[in-house]
Amino acid sequence: MLEQFAVNLLKARHDQSAILPPKQKVEQFLDDLIELLFPHFSGAYEYFSADEIEGRFALLDRDLKKMLKMQLPDWGEDIIKTTESFFSKIPGIYDKLLCDARAIYEGDPAAESVNEVISAYPGFFAIYTYRIAHEFYISGIPIFPRMLSEYAHFRTGIDIHPGAQIGESFFIDHGTGVVIGETSMIGNNVKIYQGVTLGALSVEKDLSHKKRHPTIEDNVIIYSNATILGGQAIIGHDSVIGGNVWLTESVPPFSIVYHKSDIKVRSKNEVNEPINFTI
Repeated sequence: MLEQFAVNLLKARHDQSAILPPKQKVEQFLDDLIELLFPHFSGAYEYFSADEIEGRFALLDRDLKKMLKMQLPDWGEDIIKTTESFFSKIPGIYDKLLCDARAIYEGDPAAESVNEVISAYPGFFAIYTYRIAHEFYISGIPIFPRMLSEYAHFRTGIDIHPGAQIGESFFIDHGTGVVIGETSMIGNNVKIYQGVTLGALSVEKDLSHKKRHPTIEDNVIIYSNATILGGQAIIGHDSVIGGNVWLTESVPPFSIVYHKSDIKVRSKNEVNEPINFTI
């Protein structure tokens, strides 16, 4: 049994058209880059000159080229152009991440400093990973951006597709269970709580190249477990979407949308039947 399976498995491995870089190397690249950008992640290692930092960028560039050449051997010189383009955007990405960190600090009363946000908030790591993966996504590199985003998904429970378009000063609070689909468009100064889904109304494969996910305009707050579905749904700027809301249509700017639950409270002494719930 295993002998024939081994033969079939060997053939399947040789027939595999895409040779992907090992997940460990992809994840290490992401960790090494954030360690270089933010000393909060770098442990005891210290840089004493700008030349050292520049040299570290050169090593990261080398590692990135190796991974992309492994996956895309036919790209040739385009690999060099892709890596040069990516690293040229790092200063802009860094500035955006600082804006994200400040937005989280200013929006969360529990946050004591921007340093705490960068060091300890899963939302910040998820946003960092998204901003890196998005650059590879728009460069047309297959699979690699998803490997990056799935690493953040594994670490934080936050699933942001690298194809989403997200503006500045983005704030994910708590974050567990947040899902942001590929064609989502999110403006500036948007705040999202745990369990929020920006999803699609349909999962039909022939819709893969159409806008399937909602648009969230500037200054919107979406509270926990709200679900907003469909490419035609537009949440107007300066709106508030309450917890547990289910939306498949647009709402105008300055809207407040909420779900009203029928909750009753009574004394245990008034209940005759035994309270013994089985879940």
